[in-house]
Amino acid sequence: MNYFYATLSGAFIFGIFWGADSPFISRLSVFNPFSLLHIPLYAILTVLLVLTLCPGQKTNSPPRYILAGLIAIAVAILDELYQSFLPSRDASITDVLLDVTGVSLVFFLFRGLSPSLRASFSVKLGKVRADYPALGEVDIKLKRRKL
Repeated sequence: MNYFYATLSGAFIFGIFWGADSPFISRLSVFNPFSLLHIPLYAILTVLLVLTLCPGQKTNSPPRYILAGLIAIAVAILDELYQSFLPSRDASITDVLLDVTGVSLVFFLFRGLSPSLRASFSVKLGKVRADYPALGEVDIKLKRRKL
């Protein structure tokens, strides 16, 4: 675990909850009509959590990425729950879905950019294909359609 990024993650999470009741956020909503700022907000949180849990090449494993994503999603749900108790805010499932979109974008980016993570997922997928040979047939059909 990288303690520097853990501290940044904690401060970022604190900022999310502190900002929920801030009048600045209410004024910012004029420029954010569809709550799209949730996507980069939770993407940044997910990156910080990944850097916290995967500080080196030896710790770069899919379960750690999944744990970072689950923590970010839990923060999103807790934030919306917290907002439901604030008089000036309301909770929204749409906001949680936008938060999950931000988390998912980070995973797609990391999967594309990180060769060791891609290799690790390929090994896991290979084991699944060995257990379920029908998946190999699906791959063959998909490859034929691309031709």
